[in-house]
Amino acid sequence: MIYDKSPITIEEQISKLQNRGMIFNDVSLAHRALSHISYYRMVGYWWPMYEDKENHIFKPNTVFEDVVALYNFDHELRILLFDMIEKIEISLRTKLIYHLSHEFDPWWFQNTDLFQDSLSLIKTLSSIQEEVERSKDTFIKEHNRKYKDDKRFPPAWKTLEMTSFGSLSKLYGNLKNNIKSKDAIAEDYGAVNHTYLPSWLQSMAQIRNYCAHHSRLWNKNLPGAPKLLPKPPNPWLSEVPKQHEFQKLYIHMCLMKYMLNVIQPNNRFTERLALLMSEYRSVDPNALGFKVGWEEEPLWRRL
Repeated sequence: MIYDKSPITIEEQISKLQNRGMIFNDVSLAHRALSHISYYRMVGYWWPMYEDKENHIFKPNTVFEDVVALYNFDHELRILLFDMIEKIEISLRTKLIYHLSHEFDPWWFQNTDLFQDSLSLIKTLSSIQEEVERSKDTFIKEHNRKYKDDKRFPPAWKTLEMTSFGSLSKLYGNLKNNIKSKDAIAEDYGAVNHTYLPSWLQSMAQIRNYCAHHSRLWNKNLPGAPKLLPKPPNPWLSEVPKQHEFQKLYIHMCLMKYMLNVIQPNNRFTERLALLMSEYRSVDPNALGFKVGWEEEPLWRRL
């Protein structure tokens, strides 16, 4: 089959949606929204509102303004999560630099003897090299000028400051399991040992990428399944989601909150999240995997 559809104007987009059953209370608002947010970006937000997904017919009482509200909610949710992940990223970077540089040396991240998968390490180092070479930071330029005959990466406290969360999580996960720092870092976060933390970080790195690239997140089916501690040492959940619910955002946010409670014990994430959800009451919390009374869980209560 050859794709042969032509582009259509914003007026034609609105007309098409009306013919499919969508209600527009303010056509001028819809025109303005569609002139700044592409039709196909918006599709992801009105897709759950289809009654007939084959023929793209909307459920009764589907209102365009509700689609815009859902889009705005998702935008604010990404900002909130990005802020939380930033704190976790900075903390992880600090702990990797500190623990492993003291256990080994400042170039531990180049030492293949410390890692399980050398090929994976080479790929990670290639990404790190690109990140360092792109850097315009003065301390990297000065290091390269002063130590131009030293062909190694700058030491960990310089190089890893340039390194993405994705690369940091891969470095940690790829460390051999007998390395003391791997368990020490996990223990610092209340993750007990190296068994659990790698899957948490992988999940957060993926969500961070969705946030950074402005991707729809609210009802995203997330790949992978984080490993959960059977008896967490810090406040956790009395009602833990089942394995089939791990594709929803809630359990991943719980793990972020679990780590954030260590990094910043007096954080206001619960209040900020509750306020966001109260402002957008038309958003179904179940789409994110939230349970009734989630704010009363030990994990989410203010410390």
